[in-house]
Amino acid sequence: MSSRWKNTKPLNRNSRDKEDNWKRAPLRLENYSTIYPPTSPTELLYPSIHPTTQVADSTWSEFQPPANCSDRSLARSRGRDESARLASKRTTCSVATEPPPSTTEEPEMDLPKEIFLKEYKKPDYLFDSVNLEFQLGEDKTIVTSKIAVSPGTEGTSSPLTLHGHDLKLLSIKVNGKDLKVSEDYMVDSRHLTVSRPPGGTFNLEIVTEIYPQLNTSLEGLYKSTGNFCTQCEAEGFRKITYFQDRPDVMATYTCRIEADKTLYPVLLSNGNLIEQGDLQGGKHYALWEDPFKKPSYLFALVAGQLDCREDSFTTCSGRKVTLRIWTPGQDLAKTAHAMYSLKAAMKWDEEVFGLEYDLDLFNIVVVPDFNMGAMENKSLNIFQSRLVLASPETATDGDYAAILGVVGHEYFHNWTGNRVTCRDWFQLTLKEGLTVFRDQEFSSDLGCRTVKRIADVSKLRTYQFPQDAGPMAHPIRPHSWTIFIPGAEVVRMYKTMFGASGFRKGMDLYFQRHDGQAVTCEDFYAAIQEVPPTPGQPVKEPMFIPIAVGLVDSTGKDMPLTSIYSDGMLQSLTSDGQPVFTTVLQFNKKEEEFIFNNIPEKPVPSLLRGYSAPVRLDSDLTESDLFFLLANDSDEFNRWEAGQVLSRKLMLSLVADFQQQKTLALNPKFVDGLRSILRNTSLDKEFIAKAITLPGQGEIMDMMPVADPDAVHAVRTFIKKELALQLKDDLLSTVTNNRSSEAYTFNHDSMARRALKNTCLAYLASLNEPDTTELAFIEYKSATNMTEQFAALAALSQNPGQVRDDTLLDFYNKWQHDYLVVSKWFALQATSDIPGNVANVQKLLGHPAFDMRNPNKVYSLIGGFCGSPVNFHAKDGSGYKFLGEVVLQLDKINPQVASRMVSAFSRWRRYDESRQALAKAQLEMIVSANGLSENVYEIASKSLAA
Repeated sequence: MSSRWKNTKPLNRNSRDKEDNWKRAPLRLENYSTIYPPTSPTELLYPSIHPTTQVADSTWSEFQPPANCSDRSLARSRGRDESARLASKRTTCSVATEPPPSTTEEPEMDLPKEIFLKEYKKPDYLFDSVNLEFQLGEDKTIVTSKIAVSPGTEGTSSPLTLHGHDLKLLSIKVNGKDLKVSEDYMVDSRHLTVSRPPGGTFNLEIVTEIYPQLNTSLEGLYKSTGNFCTQCEAEGFRKITYFQDRPDVMATYTCRIEADKTLYPVLLSNGNLIEQGDLQGGKHYALWEDPFKKPSYLFALVAGQLDCREDSFTTCSGRKVTLRIWTPGQDLAKTAHAMYSLKAAMKWDEEVFGLEYDLDLFNIVVVPDFNMGAMENKSLNIFQSRLVLASPETATDGDYAAILGVVGHEYFHNWTGNRVTCRDWFQLTLKEGLTVFRDQEFSSDLGCRTVKRIADVSKLRTYQFPQDAGPMAHPIRPHSWTIFIPGAEVVRMYKTMFGASGFRKGMDLYFQRHDGQAVTCEDFYAAIQEVPPTPGQPVKEPMFIPIAVGLVDSTGKDMPLTSIYSDGMLQSLTSDGQPVFTTVLQFNKKEEEFIFNNIPEKPVPSLLRGYSAPVRLDSDLTESDLFFLLANDSDEFNRWEAGQVLSRKLMLSLVADFQQQKTLALNPKFVDGLRSILRNTSLDKEFIAKAITLPGQGEIMDMMPVADPDAVHAVRTFIKKELALQLKDDLLSTVTNNRSSEAYTFNHDSMARRALKNTCLAYLASLNEPDTTELAFIEYKSATNMTEQFAALAALSQNPGQVRDDTLLDFYNKWQHDYLVVSKWFALQATSDIPGNVANVQKLLGHPAFDMRNPNKVYSLIGGFCGSPVNFHAKDGSGYKFLGEVVLQLDKINPQVASRMVSAFSRWRRYDESRQALAKAQLEMIVSANGLSENVYEIASKSLAA
């Protein structure tokens, strides 16, 4: 949102003394909005808040290449000439598994199929129950599915179409009778179609053969580090068996697993363990039953050699739940914090939302190779290792906080996502945005709410806003975690609009109405909207942009707000007869006017307090106003925001000077403002650390007509060093005063102390002076926990040279046997802004600790490199060339991870002509490559066509 706030002329038009009018005339605020306010309440819940997004035109692309399609032509067109031209160059399409033997002649490649939300149809058939049997083997796995099928509409005679990918069909039966190919069913690379199903209910039995040990895509059932594991969201279940693999087909499941007992002593699936025992030939089995209906994307299976940490939780109704976290034995000691986080989340959900866990067992499994951070499969959550395993010696405060939030997030899905799921993938924010909001509130309640809010808004601006301004803007992309952020912000807007009590009542009604159903965003809004009316507001009108506002007087105190005049109505703002100090202005028009009464002096408005709406706000607050708010605003988020606005303006001004080859100089008022924050002992220490941290390079480039990575990097480096020089004494004393010899504890006060100390140390080390370098090295050697040791290493790594090289080597030698710490080591080097870093990153690809098959290491090294604007966008194009080559290599292994990497090219048009040409050449090379997956092709071709 881009809005201009303005103190207009006082209402008393006859007065000649403007200042005097502030005593007897109200303040008028006008919003000249250039944003796209949602056209309906429902549209709020679609997560891409973008001016070109229209819900009716939202699409979900389903692309259908055959499993084995060498030497076949392929065209993927979005109706744009550039995409069509490039598509004609592609000749093959690969998959990240070895193709199974084909049962039919492969058809020619179809053009991509675009599915529109408005074209949604209910499934022709429903699955009432699903019985799965897995015979896990070293060379192949046999899967038998027995499904009770009923017509979605009485009397339907439509063919039954099932999804399938990379499957070898062994047999298919209906009501016990074998079906014949061509006569009774047809099968191609992506579907199995039963031509004439029986009328009414019937039983369908399908036997398939799959090859988990060859499945490097990490979707469906795959084998990694000796264990079997599944990942089925969004469309992975179709790589296990033929099925209606869509979220609105919900059924109860039983799962019987057979495997070698020595190799796979632990056999897990969803629900309750019903039966287990030994079989002949050294095998054993386990039978699991999930009594709650779920879609196929929530199915999970794990088999392997794992140990568990066991604990229990007693629910509010007195039921005891067994909790288990499964991991390789050597990592078991690192699961204590995750268990604490799980129990805290269960307690919080009962207290805040009245939601109790519904089974007697909850399992978490830790795996090193996983595309996502974690997955909320019913009662069997699967996590990437870094989001469970933690010890003070090997994990940072950030790791501990992430584990708390993500463990909570996946647990909260039990109700918002599992018990009530999304009807189709256009509704993804209904489960993800809502659950992110819940995990944000959980982390805020267990930590510092202001600091958490700052972190969440920073993510929104760093990741989502640029995506919404680029070619990857999309209402729903299930493989893109960034869409969760604005979805959460929209849910937060509902809470702001309806109040905490009204929001909770709406949530209760939502669960009451839709438990066990696959629903839409409209269903959620309807439940929230139907809460009892607020006193003084008998009719709930749609409200789209809630702007929280306070007025600050000349002494720095909030003014009491008693009444406001808007849209021809005078509204009292008092609560229980007492004035309020923050009110929410409700914007649903392009221009709104609000008149505050009884304002005794000209105030400084504090706008968008707590970031009450996910918008960009352009105000006419002066630099003096911003410095005043930085020093005085009672809303700490806005205090931080005032500093960020000042920093952005300063950086943009200096970038212009740098481009014109002018001498750079720092505004003394800016230095004084940060000094006052640094010295303010009444402020939270983690807040101070956030407040003295400059905006990132990407955020500044995003504000420029033509992004200039070199200029932004030079200016940010200059400001950082100049602040370190002028604030050196304060920074040194802060480091000294925040040392501690106490044992590591994960609580807010300790984390805040470490955050402030480490931020100041980074400033000092940027000077690259002997005394500050020695200080950072002492902190590195004396650190007793990973938070402080890694922060000192990062501080030393800012400056190229022998000290940097020696310390990085020392760190690796110490931690080379801990793969999660080694991933941090990769990331630190990859994200470095030292000149010519692409050569260092290329060397690290060949490091013995790097593995292209491990998503976490790919994200750390390759994803990390893309996060360094000055090196990824190097003038000579070396960064682009590096990524282009890696994407093609990675695409053969794991298309989903490769597609995330190629998205770094998506905004190539934001840069100068020379960089555009270099980036475009790499994109053209990628889309023209033989064997490209649809995942990578879609993002690369859309980026080119933008």
